[in-house]
Amino acid sequence: MDWLLDIRLTDGPLYAAALVLGVGGAAYLLVPPRRASEGALLRIRAWAIRVFIAVAAAFVLVATVHWVMINVLAVFPADIPDPVLLWFVPAVAAVILGILRVPRSSWIHYGTGFLAVVLVILLSTIQINAYFGLNRTVSDLLGTALARIPALEQNLMRHTGQPDGVPLQGWKAQGELPAGGALRKSAIPGTLSGMNARDAYIYLPPAYFAANRPALPVLVLVAGQPGGPADWLTGGALRGHMDSFAATHGGVSPVVVIPDPNGSQSANTMCMDSRIAKADTYLSQDVPHWISSTLAVDTNHSHWAIGGFSFGGTCAVQMGTRHPHIYADVLGFSSEAEPAIAKERQKTIDAAFPGNPNEFTKQTPLEIMKHQRFDSHGMYLTAGQNDPEFVANLRTLAAAAQDAGFTVQAHVVEHTGHSWDTSSKRFTDALQFLGTQWGLTW
Repeated sequence: MDWLLDIRLTDGPLYAAALVLGVGGAAYLLVPPRRASEGALLRIRAWAIRVFIAVAAAFVLVATVHWVMINVLAVFPADIPDPVLLWFVPAVAAVILGILRVPRSSWIHYGTGFLAVVLVILLSTIQINAYFGLNRTVSDLLGTALARIPALEQNLMRHTGQPDGVPLQGWKAQGELPAGGALRKSAIPGTLSGMNARDAYIYLPPAYFAANRPALPVLVLVAGQPGGPADWLTGGALRGHMDSFAATHGGVSPVVVIPDPNGSQSANTMCMDSRIAKADTYLSQDVPHWISSTLAVDTNHSHWAIGGFSFGGTCAVQMGTRHPHIYADVLGFSSEAEPAIAKERQKTIDAAFPGNPNEFTKQTPLEIMKHQRFDSHGMYLTAGQNDPEFVANLRTLAAAAQDAGFTVQAHVVEHTGHSWDTSSKRFTDALQFLGTQWGLTW
């Protein structure tokens, strides 16, 4: 069964097959159904009109639903990327054309038409998934690999009174190290915040298993929204990135902890303490206390960083500006300029700080960076070249951070949109940036 679970969904044979079959299904739906009562020319002309109407209706329907989701229901705080919306259009048009074919079709044609609609929907689904790069394999989609990740064992935890480890600078392993790091999961209780969080995931590099374990730095990562911690393992391909980095750095990399500041797939706490939740308290007190008391890591917070993608990138920039004494450096992949629940700023304020817009504004990174210096801290930012809204966010944040004293690196990632590629293509470089900030040569 491993061969099935390892089948790739964002490229490779299945991706190509979906493309070919989807185009074939679309071609079938574009061909007018045979009707004995109509001449060939009349039939073609009538069906061409129906095709035009179906495609136009699909465009209008997708655009209307998108507008309602963003501006009325406030499902997302930013527009869905145009390429994603465009891939919804053939799926909706295929459904409309499939319905139009039904009344005068035979059962054979009915079944063939239904199959053609399914193939077009599959094509659209595969393309949307490929755009975001979230489920890269069948295993990612089904969650089978995640289900096999064991809970954090007692023997991997910090013992009471245990020192952080030997100094990392110039460290050499005693004995053999495992070929790669290990993934574990654990609950991180919301002791002070009251947050009911999903399990966190932890990456422990090979050096963590050395007899002379070094004092390893810490990287906290936050996923996008909607989503959860597991997205960093699937879309973010975290283990592969970390293992590759460790393999070229003597088994050393940061210990990575991926907590959950939202509590559910669709929740949006904005990583703030507000009427919604005490997510800031969770990330600034509960999570750091759990890491320092549970994992054998460097407890010097000048060697700690926080990063994230999309919502998580926004969260990272927030935590790095509100709590620089905890998270010295920031990795913001496709970050918003400020946290948001809705595209309309007032809706965000009403949901989180009703009647108190100043309370919201004073907690935003741009406002904080107007009044506070961050001369010993670093901020690494990316955005996809084909994601203009977030490229604008990157430039706004980079300028403000530089003015506030941050050491800033900002990169527009070529040939990507609002996808996990904006982190994957720059992740190794981001780790090197952290090493420089921390004064480590790894």
